[in-house]
Amino acid sequence: MTQPQTPKPASEAAPTPGEAPPADQPQPPPEPPAPKADPKETHVVQEWKHDSPLICCRFDPQGRYVLASAEDSSVQRWHLESGAKTPMVGHESWVRGITFCDGGNTAVTAGSEGRLIWWPVEAEQPQPARTVEAHKGWIRCIATSPDGNVIASAGNDRTVRLWNAADGAPVGELTGHECDIYSVLYHPGGELLLSGDLKGHIKVWELSTGNALDEFDATKLHSYNKGQQVDFGGVRTMALSADTAQLAAGGLFNASNPLGAVHDPIVLRFERESKKLLQSHIAEGLKGIAWRVIFHVDGPLIGVSGGSSGGFLLFWNADEEKEFHRFKLPNLARDMDLHPDGLRLATAHYDQQLRISSMTPKAAG
Repeated sequence: MTQPQTPKPASEAAPTPGEAPPADQPQPPPEPPAPKADPKETHVVQEWKHDSPLICCRFDPQGRYVLASAEDSSVQRWHLESGAKTPMVGHESWVRGITFCDGGNTAVTAGSEGRLIWWPVEAEQPQPARTVEAHKGWIRCIATSPDGNVIASAGNDRTVRLWNAADGAPVGELTGHECDIYSVLYHPGGELLLSGDLKGHIKVWELSTGNALDEFDATKLHSYNKGQQVDFGGVRTMALSADTAQLAAGGLFNASNPLGAVHDPIVLRFERESKKLLQSHIAEGLKGIAWRVIFHVDGPLIGVSGGSSGGFLLFWNADEEKEFHRFKLPNLARDMDLHPDGLRLATAHYDQQLRISSMTPKAAG
């Protein structure tokens, strides 16, 4: 005969599904907090070598790969987890711009021969999927619209050209610059595009009409050397803050000897609505160019400088002229990108190395 079971006290009874366990029972460990970027903890965590100096680099939007162009006219794809390197060969000159569309599954590269090439990012051995003869002369910059449907490219023919990301068909062009265009940037809303040129003019285009609505004065980024008879500088990079209230534009100033690479990196910070210059960020004592700037979601403005002083990652606060932290890289840097995790930075270097740095504390031991 089965003996009746004595009911357990309420304190020992199993909790109803969905309820928290009683206070006197072991609690599950709390979820660890998400890592937060700390620029002062920046250190190199990975180095991958090619056999030609590198030029520009970009993470894919899903954070699986980093692509970098080289002086041998190739683009190299590194898998972040394994470090495996795969060549992407198709250009006949240096690639100065890399962007993505199709959710990050397609890369578009911009060559100095004036050609755009579409690539399948995940292919075992990527081959050109589409080639467009896009510009006369160098393409210096490229960007994808926020909805992923349009590619904007620009360069030495002084024209911003717009392309259907799906099939490469031309869908528009923006004219009005009087010199080479060095950078393009979409507003996150998708209705505006910014383009910056050699002489420091930043135009704001209304894409629905093709009209230039406004202009920022970044002429501090341009120099003309009478002795060498050379225009030098330009808006090498642009970035918008997360709330789009501020625009940063980077390049160089104090170009006393442009051909001898004697110039200083600088980043101009503007209030977007008023176009007022809020701050001129410098890196005292460094000789080089601010090749790229990115606003981190947590607030700091990140820049990379490369030149005769070497390579540096620079971090500025909004209200301070000088950087609050600088990290010296092992070699001259030419470009930089921020991983989607907000913690890792890729840098392309003249010594043929692609380096990944982390803005987190070093692992113990």
